[in-house]
Amino acid sequence: MKSLFCLAMAIGAINQDLFAAEAGMPQLDPKYWASQTFWLILVFTALYILISNFYLPKIKSNLDNRENKIKEDLENANKFKKQSEVKLKEYEIILENAKKEVIKINNESKNILTKDIQSKKELMEKEIEKEILKAQKEISELKKNSISSIQDISKNIASNIIENISGDKLNESSIKATVEEVSKKNINKYL
Repeated sequence: MKSLFCLAMAIGAINQDLFAAEAGMPQLDPKYWASQTFWLILVFTALYILISNFYLPKIKSNLDNRENKIKEDLENANKFKKQSEVKLKEYEIILENAKKEVIKINNESKNILTKDIQSKKELMEKEIEKEILKAQKEISELKKNSISSIQDISKNIASNIIENISGDKLNESSIKATVEEVSKKNINKYL
C-alpha cells in the first residue's frame, strides 16, 4: 500500500512541472532523472555487491568465530568446574583421612607416652624404694653406732665429772656398766 502511494507520487511529480527545477535544483528536473537513476542503480548495486561479498562474510565469520569461542569457553568452564568439584571432593577425602590419621597417631603417641611414663614411674619408684631401704639401713646402723658412741661419750663425761667432783678416779668398768644400764632403760624411748 505504501509502495503504491509512493509510486503514485513519483508519477505525479514527473507529469507536473516542478517548481524546484526552475528555481535552480537540477536534481528535480525530469530530464536529468534518467542519468541520476542510472548512477543511483550503479552505486547502490556496487555498494550491495561490496557489502554482500566482502564485508558481510567477514562480519558473519567474526560473529561465528565469536559464538564458537564463547561456546568453547563455556564448555571449558564447565569442564574445569567439574574437574574442580572432583578435586574438591578428593581434597575433602584426603583432609578427612589426614584428620583420622592425626587422631590415630595422637592416640598411639598418647598410649606410647603413657606406657613410657608408667615404666619410668615404676623404675623411679623402685629406685626410690631402694634408696629408702638404703637410708633406713644407714639410719639403723647410725643408731646402733650412735648408741655405742653415746655410751663412750657418756662414760668419758661421767668419769670426768666424777673425777672433777670427787677428785678420785673411779674404775672405768663400773662407769661403763652403769652407763650401759641407764642407756638400755632409756634407749627404747628414742628408738
